[in-house]
Parts: sequence; C-alpha cells; structure tokens
Amino acid sequence: MITKEIEITKTANPELQATVQSRLDNLTKPPGSLGRLEAFAMQYCLCRGDADAKIPRKSLKIFAGDHGITAQGVAPFPKEVTVQMVHNMLGGGAAVVVMCKAAGVDYRVIDMGVDGDFDSHDLLVCKKVNRGTQSFHSDCAMSREECDSALSAGIEIALKEESDITAVGEMGIGNTSSASALYALLLGVDGTSTVGMGTGAVGELYERKCRVIDEAVNFHRENWDGSPVDALRRVGGFEIAAMTGYIIGCAQKRIPVVIDGFIATASALCAVKMEPMVLDYLFFGHVSDEQFHRSVLDSLGVKPILELGMRLGEGTGAVLAMQIIEQALNCYHDMATFASAGVSEK
Repeated sequence: MITKEIEITKTANPELQATVQSRLDNLTKPPGSLGRLEAFAMQYCLCRGDADAKIPRKSLKIFAGDHGITAQGVAPFPKEVTVQMVHNMLGGGAAVVVMCKAAGVDYRVIDMGVDGDFDSHDLLVCKKVNRGTQSFHSDCAMSREECDSALSAGIEIALKEESDITAVGEMGIGNTSSASALYALLLGVDGTSTVGMGTGAVGELYERKCRVIDEAVNFHRENWDGSPVDALRRVGGFEIAAMTGYIIGCAQKRIPVVIDGFIATASALCAVKMEPMVLDYLFFGHVSDEQFHRSVLDSLGVKPILELGMRLGEGTGAVLAMQIIEQALNCYHDMATFASAGVSEK
C-alpha cells in the first residue's frame, strides 16, 4: 500500500489533556461556557502534542483536476471551466482567494490533472499526472500507476508543509460525480442516494447524473477489491487522490487539517479508511448543501463546525472554519486566569 511507510502518532495523551483542561477551566469564565471552542482548543493541542501550541501560520491547498465523466453529460458547466477557474484563482478573483487574503491564509493551487496548460506562477504548483481522468462510467478513472502518483504527490506536498494548521479545497468540473461514486462504494449504499446537484444539475440533467453514477457504481462494484485505493483508482480523480495523500502526510507531521465540503470529505473518508488514526487530526469545516454530505459526516461520527448552506467548494468553508479554530486558541492562550485577573472563582 502507498502508505505502508507512513506512521501516524496517536493524539491521545491523558497527561497533556489534563494540562490543557486545567487551563481551560481556570480561564475567567464559567467552566465549559465557550462551548465547542474549548473542544477545538483541546483537539488542536492534542494534535500538536503541545499545551502551548499556537497558530501563527495557516495554509490552504487547492487541488485541481479534470474528470472524464463529464463526457457523460453529468455537469451543467463544460470541463473548460476547470482551467478557467484556476486562472481566476491565480488572478485573485475566486471566492476562496478573497477569503484567504482577508484571513491571512497562505494558499497554493496544485495542478494535479487539469486539461490545460499554465504559465509559471508563484501560487501554482504543477504535479500534473495526466490531462484529466478517463470516464469511470464503464472503465477505471485512473491506472494503478496514476493513482499511486497522485497519492504520492499529495504526501510529498504534505511532508514539505510548514504551517501550523492547513486546509484542503478543490476545483474540478465533474468532481461531485466522483465523490458521489466514492461514497457509494466506500459506504456500501445505492449510487443514486449519494448524488446531489453539484454545480447546478437539476431536472433532466440531475436525473441523468443519478443514472450515470448508479450505472458506474454497479459496474465497478463487481470487480472492486474493497480497498479505498482501488475505489479511488476506479471512480476518483487526480485531485481527490492527491488530497487523500496530503491529509495522510499532514497527519504524519501532526499538522491538523481542516476539511472543506462534499468533495474534500470524500478524500478524508478515503484517508481514514486507509489510516484510521488520521481522523483525530481532522476538523470538518462545514456541512455542505449537497444532500448526502451530512450522512457522510454522521458515518464518521463527526460534527461540522459551520452550517451555512454552502456548496461552492474551493476550500471556502474550511477557510471560514479555520478562523473559528484560531479564535478558540486565542481565547485559550490570551484570556486571563482567575488568579492573574484577581477574579473570585465560584
């Protein structure tokens, strides 16, 4: 397996947990009154293995790739939009870029398999495996070598990561179809139940998308070996595989990862299926308006930080959630204690 040399440290540490909890309980507030912010501070410190852990450096990796399944007419936008949106991100016009600049988040776009060419750019990292995947309707999206290359690229990028907390986002016309098919295989559910509107599939287009995904899932289920890597190879995308590798690699470095929405969660699910201890290093930024996303989060036993009715992708929900985690750590570190403020305790 591609992750056979990856070793992930358990975050469980009773002594560290007691130290963090003691500080939380001695801040000038009623115990537990900061609600989930206290849980975020605790999880972050456990991830980093340090009661004094802070968040001076925040980053986002936006993985991009094209999908052959678009040839089946499952998306309202043509695949050319992928390359156009990458240019938009590099030019500063995309929603997630606006958010990153306002939040002080360092971002990079990773070309894993866009069917287009780009000039050299400081914000672009080229790891192109191929110019888009094959249609997974009745064939595998990737060869074994391509899937391994995409996973390895994600791990490689993670092992060079220097931020204190990071996030994953994506861009790729057709990638909600890949995510839906991955969920159907990995969670053992009907293909049609995982399908949402994506970039705006409604009416006959939505019905076609459901039919195509269901047929594809049924086709692959007959020969799937049951592993998350084989599921990725069969119905995934280059950007989805790379996000999976990046999540695993960051967990190895004890860097918490904020997961964005429907598609990024598909990568998180693959990563957890490959390395279960990864889950402790993940914050789930928001619940997408894609109808099946909440069911996936429930299956993982996690609760999203935000619920804003968003379904844009790109990492937008993750960037917003990252700021809440940062505020949780600000309170944990910078609030006065009862003793330092001279405030009477209960």
